[in-house]
Amino acid sequence: MNNIAPISRRAAVAASTLVLAALAIAPTTAAAAVLAAPAYVGSSDVAQTPSDVLASTPWKTTSALDQDGNRVALDNPAVSNFVGWAYFKADGTYTMYNLDDSPKLHGDWTVTPDGSERWINAKNDAGQVLFERVVPITQLDKNVFTYRIFPNAADTSVYYDIVHTKTNHVEPGTDGRGPGANGSLYGNGSADYHFNNGNSH
Repeated sequence: MNNIAPISRRAAVAASTLVLAALAIAPTTAAAAVLAAPAYVGSSDVAQTPSDVLASTPWKTTSALDQDGNRVALDNPAVSNFVGWAYFKADGTYTMYNLDDSPKLHGDWTVTPDGSERWINAKNDAGQVLFERVVPITQLDKNVFTYRIFPNAADTSVYYDIVHTKTNHVEPGTDGRGPGANGSLYGNGSADYHFNNGNSH
């Protein structure tokens, strides 16, 4: 009988030690598990970068304004070279077309992380760079993309703002349908922008 009591005490002490050790470790492990678990962010909560916004829709040049806010006709030689359809792809390439759907430019593009500037190059069919252009962006959201051009880089008091609005115009020469071709992604427009519906010019 004397031999049973010490074994039971040793077993009890060992069991108690294991329980206490488990209790001491469990909160730390649970806390670590909570910290390690990635937070779920719903797709509607994810903020788009300026590059995401530019690549989210095709764009149509719908107006041009001078430094005084006066409208400038899109066929005015001061702005006509900047008028057309633009398709900025998420892979960093773009294509542009005149409003009659004839090819205009293609190449590479980027937007600064803060959305303040857009850079493009233009390439020929052999992939050689013909020119590069950086323009300040004055507005970029899901409806409107506006950048500024200076006829004389040394005189920033004279400029034109080239205004583009989102469109569902299918890219010429493709069989795809543009985003919102069924009207599901676009509203009916507002006084803040001109909505171009379909492939009408």
